[in-house]
Amino acid sequence: MKEIDYINDRLEDQIEWYDKKSLSSQRIYKWAKGTEIVLAAFIPVVSLSLNNVSLLVSVMGALIAIIEGILNIGKYHENWIEYRSICETLKHEKFMYQTKSGVYKSETDTFKYLVERVESIISKENVNWASMHRKEKEG
Repeated sequence: MKEIDYINDRLEDQIEWYDKKSLSSQRIYKWAKGTEIVLAAFIPVVSLSLNNVSLLVSVMGALIAIIEGILNIGKYHENWIEYRSICETLKHEKFMYQTKSGVYKSETDTFKYLVERVESIISKENVNWASMHRKEKEG
């Protein structure tokens, strides 16, 4: 594989994928947490201002529990942080490679070294993902 093909077809593709997944997880997490906060804040207000509100307060409490459960199952906060970290690490590798800086300034075969480092980063994330999901199934 040629250098330009690898950078465009593999590295840029992975950077874009992790960026999109990070942003998606961030949006879901922030929306859900914001909804939880609003619901929780309104429970005392509703309790004091309306008569016969036990059903409404119960529904609001149940919604908070459901949202928190969905966030826990989907691991949106963890994914947001992990995907952003990997995206930025891949960008860092790309820029260091392109400027022949850091670990790339002394290497003789910099392209091969880039491929090894990028694939190691991606592989490590895949192993972490599989490990996390294996623990979920066992638990």
